[in-house]
This record gives sequence, structure tokens and C-alpha cells, in this order.
Amino acid sequence: MARDALWVALLLAGPLLVVALAVGLVVSVLQAVTSVQEQTLAFVPKLFAIGVTFLFLLPWMIQRMVQYTSEIFRALPGLAG
Repeated sequence: MARDALWVALLLAGPLLVVALAVGLVVSVLQAVTSVQEQTLAFVPKLFAIGVTFLFLLPWMIQRMVQYTSEIFRALPGLAG
């Protein structure tokens, strides 16, 4: 049960983290190439990319969370004893 919870958490957070990593890497490379060292410059593109990804993946994320919650409720009587 705990392994499934960790797997679902990784599955739901993974795409958002990968997008944040990719956008951060691209912005960092662009900052290095142009010699612009503004810390706040990486924040806005990352925030926008994560927001768009979240909106795009929201139906799948909700469906996966509902599916996992249903599995938990079905397994609950067996866990109680």
C-alpha cells in the first residue's frame, strides 16, 4: 500500500518536475550564453511552463487520484482486520 502511494505521488509529480527541470536548464543556458545573471529571470518561464503542463495533465491526474483513492477504500476493510 505504501509503495503504491509513493508510486502514485511520483507519477503525478514527475511530469511537472521534468518540465521545471527542462525549462530551468534552457533558461540557464540562455543566461550563460548572453551573460545575463538575473535570478528572477528563470522563475517566470518555469512558473508558466508548469502551469500549462498542469492544466494539460489535470484530467489525467484527477482520474489517477480517483482511481487510487477507490483502491484504498476497497482495501480498507482488509486492513482493518
